[in-house]
Amino acid sequence: MKGKKAIITGGGRGLGKATAIAFANEGVDVAITGRNEALLIETVETLKSMGVRAYYAKFDVANGEEVKVAIAKLVEELGGVDYLVNNAGIAAFGTFLEMDEKTWVDILNTNVLGMYYVTKAVLPYMVEQNEGDIINVSSTAGLAGNPTTSAYSASKFAVIGMSESLMKEVRKNNIRVSTLTPSTIASDMSKELGLTDGNPEKVLQPEDFAELIVDILKFKRRAMIKSASIWSTNP
Repeated sequence: MKGKKAIITGGGRGLGKATAIAFANEGVDVAITGRNEALLIETVETLKSMGVRAYYAKFDVANGEEVKVAIAKLVEELGGVDYLVNNAGIAAFGTFLEMDEKTWVDILNTNVLGMYYVTKAVLPYMVEQNEGDIINVSSTAGLAGNPTTSAYSASKFAVIGMSESLMKEVRKNNIRVSTLTPSTIASDMSKELGLTDGNPEKVLQPEDFAELIVDILKFKRRAMIKSASIWSTNP
């Protein structure tokens, strides 16, 4: 992986930050995106201290025009792009009748259209070089719906469909597309939503998720992981 170049959305904290650090440990130059500039700057400084080149862009993945401009700039700064990790996402929970329409729309715009906009901006570079890896983050909520998760599950089911379709479309371009469906991880978002207390003895940690991504990318190019789930052993 040394010398490769990666873009990670939602890279200022949680799963995205852990993945960026794992990449830096492998000698990968990293560009991260997010909406909190202070967190992005802090993470970029950490990455630079690890001896790799690091950049950031502050934008909302749900804004297609912002995505186009920012991704083009990041690719120019990196000098190319080999890996894309579509990690940015939001969540909210409530019964079908109680959740307001704006929340529904915001979740779909960020989790589905956001992934679409970013991938569409990055993909031409990978097609041109006839190589690349795209990691799309779904969830176990995209495999099965549960009470109060209708909006989030709808978005994550959509991610799986879009990701698997893209995977079959771009294999001919030597581009691997993998869909991840993790169970609850002690990310900042999960703890803020009260989904976990983050107990490191029982709950998956962001670095576990990052390790999975690194392992997937290290497969020889003749092999591709179509989908993968990671769960806690003793929740």
